Amino acid sequence: MAELSGGSVSLDVETIYLGGKEHIVRTGSGSVSVIVYGDPDKPALVTYPDLALNHVSCFQGLFFCPEAATLLLHNFCIYHISPPGHELGAAAICADDPVPSLSDLADQILEVLNYFRLGAVMCMGVMAGAYILTLFAMKFRERVLGLILVSPLCKAPSWTEWLCNKVMSNLLYYYGMCSLLKDCLLYRYFSKEVRGSAEIPESDIVQACSKLLDERQSTNVLRFLHAINSRSDITDGLRELKCRTLIFVGDDSPFHSEALHMASNLDRRYSALVEVQACGSVVTEEQPYAMLVPMEYFLLGYGIHKPNHHFSGSPRSPLCPTCIPPELLSPESMGLNLKPIKTRISSQR
Repeated sequence: MAELSGGSVSLDVETIYLGGKEHIVRTGSGSVSVIVYGDPDKPALVTYPDLALNHVSCFQGLFFCPEAATLLLHNFCIYHISPPGHELGAAAICADDPVPSLSDLADQILEVLNYFRLGAVMCMGVMAGAYILTLFAMKFRERVLGLILVSPLCKAPSWTEWLCNKVMSNLLYYYGMCSLLKDCLLYRYFSKEVRGSAEIPESDIVQACSKLLDERQSTNVLRFLHAINSRSDITDGLRELKCRTLIFVGDDSPFHSEALHMASNLDRRYSALVEVQACGSVVTEEQPYAMLVPMEYFLLGYGIHKPNHHFSGSPRSPLCPTCIPPELLSPESMGLNLKPIKTRISSQR
């Protein structure tokens, strides 16, 4: 089925993924895959993954948690956007096609929202995906209700990251998705504890991610990596964001300091930071349970809650739509089990 949407032709191709339906939307920056789960009459939650990941390898751990399914799938229709050529079964993108910048990919999200006739949406992004969604919120403030960001990027690449990305680019160009490249990507995603060592085998989640990486088209990953390595610093625009923002970051993430930098530059009336100990960058996969209670309080500010949920324990004040009271983000009031997750909660004062 072809439909004219916002001046561009959109092709709707239906594919079922564990109850979701895939739409291939043709935009001004190329085609993009969107997997839709749930009732389209519900509020929209848009997700965007990191480099070489898609909705399966980046968000499945979170959405397969029964508590997360109760909270998110009960209240939202989920729109999983994949970076160009990162969807399941993607073919290699033509080498002659221009490489979209991260700014272009942020503009592409607007075309996706218009295609599905969505208004303001909730957004959840991981690393590069968090950068793209944050940039989208800066450009189109009226289209974003709130941001849930996991190990977000907001600065231009440091010399260390730039060099690492160049090494990965060369590996992709000459060797494709080789074992050394996968090691670099797994270091980007996960903590040392789950990556394993000579004495300790890697965890099931790392093994599963490694297998999924084999399915990626190396040329498509290389294109996205080029865009990531050419990104600009968006720090100056952070204080202008008025949507509520919840940031998660693992303290073993290579981007831990960047997430803290971002949190410190957001308007403190509208933002909160959750640091997850003994965790890497992709908290959604490595320690998804650490996200549940903070997200529940965050979403309460929008009147969104678990069905038939009754609070217990210490008294808690209701959240206002514009901020999370600091006392609600303390481990004691949230009832977090500090072992073995050891989640550290920081609120911006």
